[in-house]
Amino acid sequence: MTSEPLPTIIDEARRLGVDADREGVPVRLVGGLAVRLRALDAFSPVLQRDYRDIDLVTQRGGTKRVTAFLEAAGYEPQRAFNGLHGGERLLFHDVANRRQLDVFVGAFRMCHTIPIGDRLLIDAVTLPLAELLLTKLQVVKLNEKDLRDIVALLLHHDVADRDGETINAGQVARLCADDWGLWRTCRESVERVRDALGQYVLTADEAGLVRDRLARLWEEVERTPKSRGWRLRDRVGDRKQWYDDPEEVGG
Repeated sequence: MTSEPLPTIIDEARRLGVDADREGVPVRLVGGLAVRLRALDAFSPVLQRDYRDIDLVTQRGGTKRVTAFLEAAGYEPQRAFNGLHGGERLLFHDVANRRQLDVFVGAFRMCHTIPIGDRLLIDAVTLPLAELLLTKLQVVKLNEKDLRDIVALLLHHDVADRDGETINAGQVARLCADDWGLWRTCRESVERVRDALGQYVLTADEAGLVRDRLARLWEEVERTPKSRGWRLRDRVGDRKQWYDDPEEVGG
């Protein structure tokens, strides 16, 4: 592994993901760069966007190995932040390229919590596609970048009840069936994606493919039996806020 971050962020994300997998470091890429790398050269040019930072996720108990790996890769840890928040999140900097690198620990936590558990290492380089999609659908205030990433995932990956190069609809459904708040936000995100499809220069076949996959995904979510906690929370509905307001970290 080279000891300095590469200047091009996509190349750098690939370097970290491949090296971590090869060395057995329990960390995987998440976020827009993970979406981009899963499609490789097949990525649709109309969905390309800029990437500013690199996001990773690791298991609980993996922070020491991940920290050592990233320091060897040329990253500087923000020691004060990591000392205070290391149980949930770590922060590193690529000084030469003025980039930030975040590591979520144990789960992906933003508007909702996406558990990682023993699914982290199912795929090489990135988080499994089901969880990767959920990290985007869980955003309450979807921005243009989030929308592009969701459309890209659904354009380049089919929906099925298995992992690998397909989005595991059963896994998405199970997590939504256990968390009413996550289900509520994902339902709204699905509608926003449907409404936004027309703003991208997709062919009719591509747009139809995304709509079909989105429909099949949500059908699986809706027919999956909900937990008792889900049903109790459903009685309260929107009268109580169902999501967290994530804080930006940096510096």
